[in-house]
Amino acid sequence: PKKTIPSLKGGFKEKIAIIGAGPAGLSCAYFLALTGYKPTIFEKNAEPGGMLRYGIPSYKLEKDLLAAEIDVLRQLGVEIRCGVEVGKDVTIEDLREQGYKGFYAAIGCQRGRKPGISGENAEGAYTAVDFLRKAGGSESFPLEGDVVVVGGGDTGNDCVGTCIRHGCRSMIQLEMMPCPPTERAENNPWPQWPKVLKTDYGQQEAIAVFGSDPRIYQTTVKEFYKDEAGQVCGALIAKLESKVVDEATGRRAMVPTGEEFAIECDLVLIAAGFTGCQPYVAEAFGVDLTKRGTVADTKYATNVPHVFTC
Repeated sequence: PKKTIPSLKGGFKEKIAIIGAGPAGLSCAYFLALTGYKPTIFEKNAEPGGMLRYGIPSYKLEKDLLAAEIDVLRQLGVEIRCGVEVGKDVTIEDLREQGYKGFYAAIGCQRGRKPGISGENAEGAYTAVDFLRKAGGSESFPLEGDVVVVGGGDTGNDCVGTCIRHGCRSMIQLEMMPCPPTERAENNPWPQWPKVLKTDYGQQEAIAVFGSDPRIYQTTVKEFYKDEAGQVCGALIAKLESKVVDEATGRRAMVPTGEEFAIECDLVLIAAGFTGCQPYVAEAFGVDLTKRGTVADTKYATNVPHVFTC
């Protein structure tokens, strides 16, 4: 369909720098442009889009559609400078000297969380975000071995689908929670969110290619094995069960049963969430961080004057 370019409201001369061309940075630029500003986005990668481009597989989000949306920003007067890494190629002081008055730190949560176990830094053991960025940015990414995906969420599902498309030999996906029922339980009526078994596209494709659902429920990885060359070659898997861990509140958690088993693998993808932004970028701004490693703010304002985040 024909692109629609919104009309602008007035104009302002103040220069605003947005650090990061991911979803937050692009959204900020869009609304600033509608207001009448002409912000500049500084992006370290070769192309704008952030996780939209480098994290979400193309078969879920077509990159030509993303490019068309970004082109609308450019037509609104937004300048996007790619290949510029704030904190390394340019400092905040440099930008202030260039006349920038306001800054928006859209630096995201780009570090994948690791489980903190033996062997997690072996060759062939990736966080999901690193793997998806590498696979998505390559014209060809041959993958012929046995794969283990740790994590049953959306990112883990993207890893399953991507590995199958790149030709993996087998697929196992570890899910720490119990297998949900196929139908709603009596204590889960509409309009509550249905707590039922969901077989997403990654699992559906694994069933079509390998003949079975790749998920092993109530399991987690305890240790990764590596060979003499430092390459991951297997994993020790622990079985889990739900137990009350706080008698006062009745809070339950998944805890090891003591039963374990080993599996062989050539590639491990850890889809266990994200831990925050790259520290050197936050240091370049001088902003405080939360315990999770994200930029701390009070009503979008950081501890540094004229530096904002969300």
